[in-house]
Amino acid sequence: MHPNGRGGFPTIDFMAFRIVPVDGESWRSFRDLRLEMLADSPKAFVETLDAASQQSDDDWRRRATAANSELSCGFAAVDDAGRWVGIMRARVEDGRTFLLGVYVTPLLRGEGLADALLLEIERWAGERGDDQLTLEVHEHNERAQAFYRRRGFSATGQTVPYPLAPHEQETVMTKPLVAK
Repeated sequence: MHPNGRGGFPTIDFMAFRIVPVDGESWRSFRDLRLEMLADSPKAFVETLDAASQQSDDDWRRRATAANSELSCGFAAVDDAGRWVGIMRARVEDGRTFLLGVYVTPLLRGEGLADALLLEIERWAGERGDDQLTLEVHEHNERAQAFYRRRGFSATGQTVPYPLAPHEQETVMTKPLVAK
């Protein structure tokens, strides 16, 4: 912290980060962040911590390698120390591009990492010629819903059952993409 911030208030130096594509070489970082995100937000992802913890190293390597293909992309936010602190992925299913696996480590939420990751996803989708992004977010994940609304997503009025607890719902949201 610096004592000479604006208006006499201290300012905080935030770490720098870079956005990198997920790949097979980074499977350990992918695994570690996935396990963190499942422990931190068990209803935000359609996988349990228990199931993910039982995956083999080969399974994790395959998952990380598959994150980027013709029909999918994955990007991680990496801090100055090389630690993964955020991730976001997208996948094309049934002709629609879905945003998924969105996570930023708790201490860095609100610092622009999710915005930077979303810009990379939007760039990828735009290069593909996609005209919108779609996502499904748990009905009680108000923080995520607020972030998506700030970034131009709106609820479609449609809901789908949450796969890990079908009596709960996920809200479907979409965002139009500007043609580049």
